[in-house]
Amino acid sequence: MTRQPLLSQRLLAVFAVGAVLLNFPLLRLWLGEGASAAGTVFGLPLLPLALFAVWALLIAVVALLMERGAH
Repeated sequence: MTRQPLLSQRLLAVFAVGAVLLNFPLLRLWLGEGASAAGTVFGLPLLPLALFAVWALLIAVVALLMERGAH
């Protein structure tokens, strides 16, 4: 039994979740009402920090799926 179709479906789901998370309406939530209303975490602006966190999480999930799919 091949696991290729299941892996493909999971990768497609990760892509869809990434596309939704990196879409403008959700990114707008990190900005607040105005540009001056944007918060900071440890002195770093929240929007770039959130973008990097989502990006890193997506890479980690894809790496995990690819490694598990190889076995």
